[in-house]
Amino acid sequence: MAFGQYVNLDFDEIKQSIRDYLRANTNFTDYDFEGSNLSIIIDALAYNTYITAYNTNMAANECFLDSSTLRENVVALARNIGYVPRSRKAARAKISFTVSGLEDTSTLTLNAGLICNGAGQNTNYIFSIPEDITVPVTNGVADFSEVQISEGTYVTESFTVDTSLASQKYILDNSFIDTSTIKVKVFPSESSSSSVTYQQIDNIVGITSTAASYLLQEIEDERYELIFGDNVIGKKLSNNNFIDVSYIVTDGRDGNGASEFSFVGNITNQDGAAIDAALVSLITTDEKSRDGDEIESISSIKYYAPRIYSSQYRAVTASDYEAVLGYIYPNVESVTAFGGEEMSPPRFGKVFMSVKPRNGDFLSDETKRELIQRLKSYAVAGIVPEFIDLKYLYVELQANPYYNPSLNDDPDNLKTSISNALTQYSRSIDVNKFGGRFKYSKAVSLIDSVDSSITSNITLVTIRRNLKAVLGQFAQYEVCYGNRFHTQESSYNVVSTGFTIEGVTGTVYLADEVINREKGRIFFFTYIEGGTPSIVKKNAGTVDYMTGEVLIDTVNILSTVVANGVVEIQAIPHSNDIVGLRDLYIKFDMTNTTINMVQDLIASGENTSGSRFVHTHSYYTPTFIRKSSSSVSTAAAILPSTASSTATTTTSGGTYSGSTMSSSNSSSSSTSSSSSSSGYGY
Repeated sequence: MAFGQYVNLDFDEIKQSIRDYLRANTNFTDYDFEGSNLSIIIDALAYNTYITAYNTNMAANECFLDSSTLRENVVALARNIGYVPRSRKAARAKISFTVSGLEDTSTLTLNAGLICNGAGQNTNYIFSIPEDITVPVTNGVADFSEVQISEGTYVTESFTVDTSLASQKYILDNSFIDTSTIKVKVFPSESSSSSVTYQQIDNIVGITSTAASYLLQEIEDERYELIFGDNVIGKKLSNNNFIDVSYIVTDGRDGNGASEFSFVGNITNQDGAAIDAALVSLITTDEKSRDGDEIESISSIKYYAPRIYSSQYRAVTASDYEAVLGYIYPNVESVTAFGGEEMSPPRFGKVFMSVKPRNGDFLSDETKRELIQRLKSYAVAGIVPEFIDLKYLYVELQANPYYNPSLNDDPDNLKTSISNALTQYSRSIDVNKFGGRFKYSKAVSLIDSVDSSITSNITLVTIRRNLKAVLGQFAQYEVCYGNRFHTQESSYNVVSTGFTIEGVTGTVYLADEVINREKGRIFFFTYIEGGTPSIVKKNAGTVDYMTGEVLIDTVNILSTVVANGVVEIQAIPHSNDIVGLRDLYIKFDMTNTTINMVQDLIASGENTSGSRFVHTHSYYTPTFIRKSSSSVSTAAAILPSTASSTATTTTSGGTYSGSTMSSSNSSSSSTSSSSSSSGYGY
């Protein structure tokens, strides 16, 4: 008789299927399966079937990149499509020091290996360099300037090639290696003094049969194996060749933040003699340690491996640039790229990229230049990559949760729980990324689900951009939100924090006046709490409610109420779901989010008629100015970097190209000013 098909691999279901099969046999009619010894046999059969089904399922899952869970299997599957996962990344710092009092010395060499101890966040780390650094001695002084050091321990390994072994492997014994620090030298034999330095390659395109190169692949336990050529792709090693490998084993992200260094390295002169450490000056920190990172996670491998494979290590489309950037720069938290043809007016032949690093808010100018150079080996000829600083679009809430005091009489504790829930959401993958979306329904449902005593909530949403003013200079400003504005009132739908301008006494604010449903006018006014606004400039700019864009005409901002020369400009979104468009990075701001607990007297039974029920407005009550919880200005404003500015400089005599002003549709903010400095929104 045929056995029935399994429709469920749950243990109890398997056991029941076996019983049903036996009951269908006339030999076991009216047999008591529960009380007999046959029940033990059925259990054993069910367990065997269950375990076999589980193992088969897991084995099948491990055969595919999307479903595999073990790192060794994920790495092996990624290797099949030519992807090498990123290794740990050593935190890097820059230091400078001098060696003086030198006599009869022409050059000094800072030897590879341990260089100094670094202190940061109550922890000490050692820093090394992977290669020797030689500098000349001038007037008895050697200047080691801006030496890049890497956190970690310098390690060397060696191998001797034995062609009698059918499958000799060159496996580095240590985990936690920063593969960018690997240096490979091949000597004809162990006793030879001359060597050839082999270069690591990530793909075989353009590699000749004589190229001194090697491939690297991750194996089990997060270790690495070196693979050399075969005289077809890369030069083949000969018998008795001696391979010397050096690298740095690092603590990854833990090494970030070290800023105080003490020298413990080894310096020799041109004759190889050691230099007295007393001649070494105190170390100056040019740049504290940063960019350290952990080994690439399994989820990251699954995401980037197929995308890098589809791009074939070439950056053609915008998505290719996003994939390649995540591959060559492991410190990426989020990245966006779009072609210049999407801008208005179009800028053909360019691709614009914006990156949010994991450790910090902006890429340094040096990092941008380094990435531009590395992208050149991937970019198609004629396409010019350009970095633009990311621009934050802040989302703020005004939450009014109603609670039943009969179920919870501690509103402060309830408020803290709501704040913690919203803070958790602010760190989710919905926001904190390019192309992110603040989902209103999720935030509202989170508030309701915090405690059973919460009966409902009225929650309002505002969006904000920070305008970075060019203090003391005449400039024009453009701030784009990438989201349509709501205009419920004739004025004050867009409001700002205070600032001072040339020719006006007192603190000035900006607001909008509606012209029609699509356009509005920006005006400046002064205001004293409890008084009436006094307009000081009626036509100070324009606002486009449909695209969410504020343009401010030429103005000389002298100072700002908020620290660092920032003017915060808030608006009411047309939709409570906020989207990050192009280079806008969505950030849920808990600092300026307010929570006001309201007693629900109807739910508590205290006032069932509702005569004393507290009604909360579901729409915004207009205010003349923005009240911010941001830091108040106490020091001179910090002017922005000019290396990545997106501005066009204008003068009374015309316009000349500095860098290029973002279009009204680019979801960015920029500045035009009468000097080479340029402000921007962030």
